[in-house]
Amino acid sequence: MSVLKQLTDDWRSRLKVECSDYSQEVHQSIIDWLIGENPDRLLDLDPEDWEIAVAAMDYRYRILQKRYLGVAPEVAYKKLMKRLASLFLIRNKIRTWVALSRDRQRSVVDVLQEVIQELLQSDHYLKEQMGLIQQITPQRWLQNTLILATLEEYCLRPIRNQPLLLYRFLNYLRRSQRGGMTNIPTGNLVRLISEELTSEESDDPISLLDRQAIAEYKDTQAYLQQQRYRKAVAREFQAYLYETLGEKAANWLQFYLQGRTQEEISTLLDLSVKQVYRLREKVSYHAIRIFALKQQPELVSHWLEISLEDHTLGLTPSQWQTYWDSLTPTQKQLLELLKEQTPPHEIGEILNWKTSQVIAEWSKLYLAAQSLRNP
Repeated sequence: MSVLKQLTDDWRSRLKVECSDYSQEVHQSIIDWLIGENPDRLLDLDPEDWEIAVAAMDYRYRILQKRYLGVAPEVAYKKLMKRLASLFLIRNKIRTWVALSRDRQRSVVDVLQEVIQELLQSDHYLKEQMGLIQQITPQRWLQNTLILATLEEYCLRPIRNQPLLLYRFLNYLRRSQRGGMTNIPTGNLVRLISEELTSEESDDPISLLDRQAIAEYKDTQAYLQQQRYRKAVAREFQAYLYETLGEKAANWLQFYLQGRTQEEISTLLDLSVKQVYRLREKVSYHAIRIFALKQQPELVSHWLEISLEDHTLGLTPSQWQTYWDSLTPTQKQLLELLKEQTPPHEIGEILNWKTSQVIAEWSKLYLAAQSLRNP
């Protein structure tokens, strides 16, 4: 049996169990969407790259299943907007722009809706995906569902350690400064998604930012190399946890990276939910205070959804405001520099500190946030 047939059969068996309410036709459409155009391209991958490709399919499927499959289009669209609006860096940049613009009544979601609308009309990758979706299923509801899942996965792709959506927003900002906000009625957005399901070329110009982001992500070898590196860091961190905190901590990380909820992990580890959350805090502490400082701090913190850039250190909005108000001007400056991915030695030069002092102060600020998360 060829590996492609085995892959397809595996997905078919999984969907039969996890999506039993849907027909075989729907299952096949989802499989075609996951595998993508030109399935034979997968045959050229070496074993490690094959594993990465399969993991990417699983990640995409979990997005589909978790937020969009079986959900009414209007509700599914709201879920997409909520997910994208939760990105701290995007949210803050949009708020700043709105505050400086003439139309200050705009919300973050209002602007995001316009950015997404522009993406659907002008982004080459998404137009390719919409063309594929149109080919694999004639069912309008499934088309909408698949494109919403595609949008989330695409917008969150990391480009130079930032979500791709950030670059698309900057691209949108440049265009809107020339022509103003289009103010598309929100009630028509889901309908417009289906209407945009076309593979025809658009006359819309693609900006330099657009070209750069597409080119970078279309470079398969660069992407695979990035994924290899992330897997290597994951393995190293898991080994570190096993040696430092024990087998349950290492297994917690493995399950977490699979997308399991804390409740699911508690069952798998035979621990109470409270114990699992305590274990998560231990892992978080070691990730930021010890391991991540020597490796990739932004990488592990994004895994744990406690990153400074996108997750406000895992704090709720009210907790973050309390936390921010408690900081000194210098501490606030330090966090702003860290958000901008400024290296510790450069921060030290700006603040006239030693690099070790920068790291020590950052650790102190992280622990203060942790104490707020778990009073």
